[in-house]
Amino acid sequence: MGKVNKTDREWQRELSPEEFRITRQKGTEPAFTGQYWNSKADGVYKCRCCGTPLFSSDTKYDSGSGWPSFFRPIDQSNIDEHSDQSHGMTRTEITCHVCDAHLGHVFEDGPQPTGLRYCINSASLKLQTQQNVDEDNYP
Repeated sequence: MGKVNKTDREWQRELSPEEFRITRQKGTEPAFTGQYWNSKADGVYKCRCCGTPLFSSDTKYDSGSGWPSFFRPIDQSNIDEHSDQSHGMTRTEITCHVCDAHLGHVFEDGPQPTGLRYCINSASLKLQTQQNVDEDNYP
């Protein structure tokens, strides 16, 4: 899949104001408020903006942070890392490789086997479950 390049106006037509603020303007949702922070549903978490598969529910865990947390992406090449010096901190921001959507940050305090915590905004994700697939394929 090639890069997705859209104007802010195009993204605003497709996303809710909150989704736009988080994914396109590098915002953050408050902890313990996002749709998926405590979800236990099985499936694939895809980029809200372009549908790129990012994380499997098999790698999701409760980090206690209030955001969906994963210890590994489905495919590392679907995620780009950037140095983030905002808010007086040094962090590693992660974005979708295909559409540059802000996803969240990765920290080195996660569980084994990776020791990483991909801390992701729910508004950056869309969960595809087997039920979603079945409903989409129903005539």
